[in-house]
Amino acid sequence: MTLPTVLAFAAMAALLIMSPGPNGVLIAKTVPTSGRAAGFANIAGFVVAFFVHGTFAIFGLSVLLLQSANLFTAVKLLGAAYLIWIGVKALVEAGRGSPAKLAQVAPARRRRTLAKAFGEGFLTNALNPKVAMFYIAAFPQFMPHDGGSPLAAYLLVMVHACLNVAWFGPIVLLFDRLSAAARSGGVQRGVKALTGLVFIGFGLKLATLRN
Repeated sequence: MTLPTVLAFAAMAALLIMSPGPNGVLIAKTVPTSGRAAGFANIAGFVVAFFVHGTFAIFGLSVLLLQSANLFTAVKLLGAAYLIWIGVKALVEAGRGSPAKLAQVAPARRRRTLAKAFGEGFLTNALNPKVAMFYIAAFPQFMPHDGGSPLAAYLLVMVHACLNVAWFGPIVLLFDRLSAAARSGGVQRGVKALTGLVFIGFGLKLATLRN
């Protein structure tokens, strides 16, 4: 796996992480009442869920794709359609100037244990169809198709996990200061617009990817 491939995946994953979603909402609910340790427990749950999705993609999807060229084409086109749909949706939301959802989130009423915070973080991503579709749609484009070691594919999961920690870690540590910027309507619209353009581009590239 080449460095440009890893960097391209990292760029797409970073935009997905920075876009407003359930992970930010969960941290916004957890940290004010349960503290930074619980916030990091949320993040640990996110990371474990990524590896669960990644494992299914690497050992399930990769085997099927290697065995069937027609299946590869079908998954490729579905993945491309999904990426383009996400991109168009992001552009529409950016144009409408949708209000920042994070600003409307109320802190949790009860203090969370670390185990509960971890479980909430894990379930938020493990049961999130968008995360599953991200791996199904993104991995056919970036995973090696030569049947080699899965370690190269796990590198992509590690990149996704590290970027998640790098984004949400400072938000947990400095939530009061950073959450104001994250809630800014202008910031969210800018991220959505950039995300839309990048995902449409990756979707079109995936549609032309050959087995």
